[in-house]
Amino acid sequence: MKSVSLVFVLLCLLSLSGCAGSQPQLLSGKIIDLTHPFGEATVYWPTAKEFQLEKVYQGVTSKGFFYAANNFSAAEHGGTHIDAPFHFYEGRNTVDMIPLGRLIGNGVVIDVREKCANNRDYRIQIRDFLEWEERHGSKLYDVIILLRTGFGKYWPDRIKYMGTDERGEGAVGKLHFPGLHPEAARWLVNNRRVKAIGLDTVSIDYGQSTLFESHVTLFQKNVPALENLANLEQLPEKGFLIIALPMKIKGGSGGPLRIVAVVNK
Repeated sequence: MKSVSLVFVLLCLLSLSGCAGSQPQLLSGKIIDLTHPFGEATVYWPTAKEFQLEKVYQGVTSKGFFYAANNFSAAEHGGTHIDAPFHFYEGRNTVDMIPLGRLIGNGVVIDVREKCANNRDYRIQIRDFLEWEERHGSKLYDVIILLRTGFGKYWPDRIKYMGTDERGEGAVGKLHFPGLHPEAARWLVNNRRVKAIGLDTVSIDYGQSTLFESHVTLFQKNVPALENLANLEQLPEKGFLIIALPMKIKGGSGGPLRIVAVVNK
């Protein structure tokens, strides 16, 4: 597609929304940022390199104009980011290969806050999806699913958000946060059509996972995961558009993500 045409399509999509099982429709909507800012407090996996910002220059130059520039470095997986399918499945899409059609589309929210409040290790079940479908009278087809666990309210308190603020391999076994049950992941990819799936925790697999089966199941089918999302409590359960555009790292297993929702007024 020519670049001009792509820009036109994206501009049009910024004013789109819809509900599960239907095509987005033109509208004027409220834009909600679902992205945590990157900085010193950004949450990363205990073994991952954290975000670092190096100031190169900030101030008035000898020629009299203001100038600011920085260098930054970080692991691919941390903060609000995308997991490309290649992250856990050889031969699947790297982050630069993910089709834009998987990253832009109708969004739905599966609200499991009450269940997660009573169980830090809760794993979203098939019944949670079926209950959403029964409540809204539509199937989870061609949608971006967001799992609202309620843990976003704890960001960036690492102990409350992920169970520990320790670093290194020894901290991994102390992680406690909700995620997607592998059986529910298999049900989704085999019985529904999901563009992508995201949530407001560190990982699509719950904190005590050691095999990361939900990652593997989703990624085998080239379904990317969107992790550490912000402000999910501001979204309705349907009637909004998701635009999730990551840093386009060639060959990357993931990368920082800027994700927004356009909510139908």
